Amino acid sequence: MLDAIYIAATGMQAEQTQIDAISNNLANINTTGYKKSKVSFEDLVYQQVNNVQFPIDSAQQMMLSGLGTSVSGISKDFSAGDLKATQNQLDLAIQGAGFFEVDLPNGEKAYTRSGALKIDSDGMLSTIDGRVLSAGVRIPSDASQILIRPDGTVAAQVSDREELMELGQLDLANFATPESLEPLGNGLYASTEASGLPLYSEPGSNGLGELAQGYLESSNVDLVEEMLNLVIAQRAYEVNSQIIRASDEILKINNNLRS
Repeated sequence: MLDAIYIAATGMQAEQTQIDAISNNLANINTTGYKKSKVSFEDLVYQQVNNVQFPIDSAQQMMLSGLGTSVSGISKDFSAGDLKATQNQLDLAIQGAGFFEVDLPNGEKAYTRSGALKIDSDGMLSTIDGRVLSAGVRIPSDASQILIRPDGTVAAQVSDREELMELGQLDLANFATPESLEPLGNGLYASTEASGLPLYSEPGSNGLGELAQGYLESSNVDLVEEMLNLVIAQRAYEVNSQIIRASDEILKINNNLRS
């Protein structure tokens, strides 16, 4: 009977992790470029138990009993979110696969789906929180209009020229298994051994999405789906707590038995 208590406890712990992930998804439902988290479960090891009271064939005596569940992993779902028009010339959305690469202060690279950009004090294209895009595109201070084409080429209208000035190229990075990227917060991800090294291509080539200027990618969190998952997780947590209560009652009965 003690096994039932511990087994139910593993179920409650696993469902708590599921509820935590759902809570984080719902909290970021309006976060630009956010990708929802998914929790995966696995059953724990099995032990052999003897379920008979008299000697029979040994193959029939031994049975396997599970010892509960645990969280096997929390991964990101990189399915595309809806596009939201902003009319801001520095807002970019990726229509398909791919990531923007940015430079971190420690010299390493990170990757993001959030295309809310700005021009920093040095004239470099950077994310809204100040991470410079690795493409190294510098915008002239006298640029009156910026054009970012679907294939990632960047041009601008400057005061002393009639034609557009070509400024650079925004390439996208992609990974063999993007769901294995390590979340860093602020919409940033780091490559891991499981994700593989980044592969760079122009937007619209080699399976990567094109860029859409004046749009941002919304979170891919589905409110109805998350609410359904929350109800299921809550009920599973409740059922496991009932198992603990029932096991406790049975132990209480056993303790009160008199010869």
